[in-house]
Amino acid sequence: MLNDKLKDYLHLHFLVFIAGFTAVIGALISIEAISLVWYRMLIALVVMSLYLVVFKVNIQVSKKELTKFSLAGIIIALHWITFFEAIKTANISIALAAFSTGSFFVSFIEPLIFKRKPSWYEILFGIIIIIGVSIITKNEFHHFKALLIGVLSAVFSSFFAVLNGKFLETHKASVISFYEFIAGVLFISVYLLISDNGFSKAFFSIPLNDLLWLLILGTICTAYTFMASVYIMKTITPYTVVLTYNLEPVYGILLALIIFPEKEVMSTNFYLGAGIILITVLLNGIIKNIKNLKKKRTLSPFDN
Repeated sequence: MLNDKLKDYLHLHFLVFIAGFTAVIGALISIEAISLVWYRMLIALVVMSLYLVVFKVNIQVSKKELTKFSLAGIIIALHWITFFEAIKTANISIALAAFSTGSFFVSFIEPLIFKRKPSWYEILFGIIIIIGVSIITKNEFHHFKALLIGVLSAVFSSFFAVLNGKFLETHKASVISFYEFIAGVLFISVYLLISDNGFSKAFFSIPLNDLLWLLILGTICTAYTFMASVYIMKTITPYTVVLTYNLEPVYGILLALIIFPEKEVMSTNFYLGAGIILITVLLNGIIKNIKNLKKKRTLSPFDN
């Protein structure tokens, strides 16, 4: 059982690495954030639909459940739009650092959704994450707008992660994701239809390089990681998932430094802040594993 748990944690870190690369892809794609997210969700929806058809997954849900999934789909669309907008407003480092504040918000949101008392260390670790982000961005407050958009993205992401954790109690990850992407695509489509620069000829005139990156973004970085991360929350709490995703700026900024060396210059503050985030994530995992072991011993006192 512990080996299965370890596999889930390793899988989670692999997904976080892909998430860090997602930020790089967002910087490589030239189209604006709203268009980018529309294409991303549409491609992921097509892939997910094929998966459901091939494996003959039952997708029937009640109207109440459909409403909940749709709300979550709109939230994830808003998260991605604000995330990529933060990248385009400033750079990858700012967007990812601001996104790390998600654990702070989850420490308050998760207890409300799951109707439990907040753990003191969850709140403490959330505050420590904020300190780590503050150190990383110490000399970057001239990017205030991008930081604000990035924090807003973290708020949307936190709500989404906790809601999905709740949905998984009664539904499959693939079904949840399917309806969430439908809602996200429809939500953005309605906005584009009523906006001045909506579905124009230019909207569908995508450069070849952008199209290739969009395909990677929609398939590997979205359809696969989306269902996998939601599935992982069956054995790992939403708080731990979001807190581990705070390694995303570490992976993402390292990748950005390699791919965009002239734009992403890392300072001593980055290493200090990233180190604080990394240690916090590890401490969270250690504490939760110790609590799980104690709980098992309490339930089975005669086991060797």
